[in-house]
Amino acid sequence: MTLPEHAARRAWHAAINPLHSTVYFSPELPEEFAALGVTDRSTATIASRAAAMGAVGAGTVAATFYNYRHDFLARHLPAVWDTITPAQAVAARLRAADRTLRRLLGEETVKSAELAEAAELALRATEACTRHARTLYSAHADLPVPEEAHLRLWYATTLLREHRGDGHVAALLLAGLDPLEALVSHSATGRGMTAKWIKAIRGWEQSDLDAAVERLRSRGILDAAGELTAEGKAVRERLETETDRLDAAPYEHLGARGLARLAELGGGFVATAVAAGAFPSDAFGKAA
Repeated sequence: MTLPEHAARRAWHAAINPLHSTVYFSPELPEEFAALGVTDRSTATIASRAAAMGAVGAGTVAATFYNYRHDFLARHLPAVWDTITPAQAVAARLRAADRTLRRLLGEETVKSAELAEAAELALRATEACTRHARTLYSAHADLPVPEEAHLRLWYATTLLREHRGDGHVAALLLAGLDPLEALVSHSATGRGMTAKWIKAIRGWEQSDLDAAVERLRSRGILDAAGELTAEGKAVRERLETETDRLDAAPYEHLGARGLARLAELGGGFVATAVAAGAFPSDAFGKAA
């Protein structure tokens, strides 16, 4: 690595992933899908991300998304493809991203030179992404690059998000963390989703969470209060370090100066989006 330590990780968490993720919490996404006859929000969210892979079923999505409960996915897939096609779902998500970013950032920012600069920096980083063993990244990389700058930026953050995510799944397997153990241990850091949203979005039950907590306690990853132990913190750091290693190429390709500029610009856009209510106040942290 020739970049400052953890620079790519910080940029991804602060400026890349949250910018992409705004669409999953927006009212525009379910609205676009409802207009096509898909009225369940969970169905819309799952289909919007899965559609790049085609008319896939619950098994494929459970494998690639990693941390969803399979029977929860099976309530939505493959039935949604009887209502809309994957191509319609891809187009609906892009329309939702367009409306979401215009609402959160404002028209002046959407049309700004700074946003166009951020889009080109992010797209430059994606030039070094790799396809092998990266199913979600590779599927989304087959989609066309949008023309408008704010959608180019959102598309690039999608690719960077899925590229890191695919590598993170491999790191989770090596770390021995199953889907729910991964979620629960991440929540214990204070940066993951709260239990309320794990249940609402990922389909898990409270009994599932309780069982995962007990497994992590038995392995010395969580203490009696549900906090990370010293070993638990080490497990999470090794996990992030391995994910960084697997995801280094795009940011090495962009270079330290380009990465710093993307982090500066993207971080500013994320701050604006958060101030505009991009994410629910109770979505992340340690709260139940």
